[in-house]
Amino acid sequence: MENRWAETYPDPLDDCVQASRLLGAEPGLVLHGGGNTSVKMTVQDITGEPVEVLYVKGSGWDLATIERPGFAPLRLERLRQLVRLEELPDSRMMNELRCALLDAKAPDPSVETLMHVLLPHTSVLHSHSDAVITLTNQREPLVKEVYGDKVIVVPYVMPGFKLARVAAELFQEQLTDDIVGVVLMNHGLFTFGDTAKEAYDRHIQLVSAAEARIGEHTSAAAEPVVLDPLAIAKIRKEIGPMIISRHTDPATMAFVNRADLADVATRGPATPDHIIRTKRVPLIGRDIDAFRRDYREYFAENATDGLVMLDPEPRVILDPQLGMLTIGKRAKDADIARDIYRHTIRIIENAERIGTYQALSEKDLFEVEYWELEQAKLKLAGAPAEFTGEVALVTGAASGIGKACVRALKAKGASVIGVDLTETESTADYLGVRADVTDSQAIKQAIAQGVERFGGIDMVIPSAGVFPGNTPIAELDQQTWRRTLAVNTDAIAELFTQVHPFLKLAPNGGRVVVIASKNVPAPGPGAAAYSASKAAVTQLARVAALEWAADGIRVNTVHPDAVFDTGLWTREVLEQRAAHYGMSVGDYKRRNVLKTEVTSAGVGRLVAEMCSATFGFTTGAQIPVDGGNERVI
Repeated sequence: MENRWAETYPDPLDDCVQASRLLGAEPGLVLHGGGNTSVKMTVQDITGEPVEVLYVKGSGWDLATIERPGFAPLRLERLRQLVRLEELPDSRMMNELRCALLDAKAPDPSVETLMHVLLPHTSVLHSHSDAVITLTNQREPLVKEVYGDKVIVVPYVMPGFKLARVAAELFQEQLTDDIVGVVLMNHGLFTFGDTAKEAYDRHIQLVSAAEARIGEHTSAAAEPVVLDPLAIAKIRKEIGPMIISRHTDPATMAFVNRADLADVATRGPATPDHIIRTKRVPLIGRDIDAFRRDYREYFAENATDGLVMLDPEPRVILDPQLGMLTIGKRAKDADIARDIYRHTIRIIENAERIGTYQALSEKDLFEVEYWELEQAKLKLAGAPAEFTGEVALVTGAASGIGKACVRALKAKGASVIGVDLTETESTADYLGVRADVTDSQAIKQAIAQGVERFGGIDMVIPSAGVFPGNTPIAELDQQTWRRTLAVNTDAIAELFTQVHPFLKLAPNGGRVVVIASKNVPAPGPGAAAYSASKAAVTQLARVAALEWAADGIRVNTVHPDAVFDTGLWTREVLEQRAAHYGMSVGDYKRRNVLKTEVTSAGVGRLVAEMCSATFGFTTGAQIPVDGGNERVI
């Protein structure tokens, strides 16, 4: 592993920030908030008295991007008193750590804070190095073979106060000036030094030694199988409203096609903290009911009184055709499971090549999965947003009402597939797909891409549309007529045909909200093509409501009018229309019975609400969003 140290700063905390970011930038060392770092300093408190302080990484901060405020300052003398206790429940320990803070607004200190206290050095760095874990997770561990007497080896102990007590005894017996690191079995690596640079240099040296022992290895790649996206949606129907992402990179496909996959992949996670994200084992194949049965048995055999079982659904599925599916309540959670299990694959394969991969016992892993601190986090998390685990497809997603619908759906927790002619940037919970809604094959590919990313489709919002401008029927050309109907009607009919099988598999029932127009109940002169196309798609939605009710799919329509904050309404057009009616622009925007301005955000919020349980008994409805129009009323 390359040593990337750049420069040394006068302030030790700035040096600690640099070392932390260097560790966090290496996926082979730290994943998704894992690892922790610290520095010991003497500062003046508010009274001017010198105080020894431990600055330790705070919970919720990622080492790759941590800044000075991400370190929790604690009174070191108080922490030294805590490590001398014989017993301390972890929940009480975390409370004591908060009581030792110099700043009440600081983040919660790391659960491994006391390990940093026990090491007397100024700077301490801790990572979950893949290479080091490969050495520890062996039937015959290779730590001493690689490091000799340079490190102290701590047998696996549950993180928290128990680990600190075991480490304290070992450090008292074995910690000398010749020791440069501590290896925690099935957990990771600690290094330390008088400066952050010294601790970092030692970290890189020890990790590099492990990498050298393991050597380079590349598995023979296997080609991903072209899969009907409905196969993923059917699995999601069994699991329930969660996000499922498919991964078919060469390393993953090579692993899932191993002849001994069912053996090596079910020995347990690389480190116990991974169990929170990936469960104890992945599902091999597609028998979800069998996985649930096994999980319930695992819980029954290990649970103590008062524990409530977590959901028994898999978080990782390995299958020679599917590749790897990762599952989470949000797209971010599925992505974290993906990242962790990709590293697990690498560790397992390297461990098998140099020996025999072995994880912790079932009992040890259960203790982490049902750790009191993790249970407390779940209680504090509260109820998830309404659409958490659900997926919406929105056309015309890059602007106007479509963009507003995307925002409103995401605000309710949905992951969104956004289709538009304009390129849109993707994020964890948003997949932007560039496609023409009139191109049937492009829409088919967009749906497949979205299902591979999120697992299915629960809600569809056809918002893409065109308004060709005011043209009297006597002057209407056929090209404009056909183009308007192609986008506003034909494309939605084709979309309906393609999405119906996925909506039918939506765990909470499918929902469709069509963006039509006030011109359906109250057409105006000069808008024949637009009015006819919106009337046709409204009729299409009514028929779909009748046909799809048996499949548990709701289909409703909204009729917006005068939504002036979209790209269609430029300042020039607004001024022209206002002048035509002899009004100011402000009055023109509010020329409805409620004298209110209709916004795309307001339409988006209504659309999202119509997908919610509030409208669970409504289908085939047409709802105006126009501030009240006399002709419609």
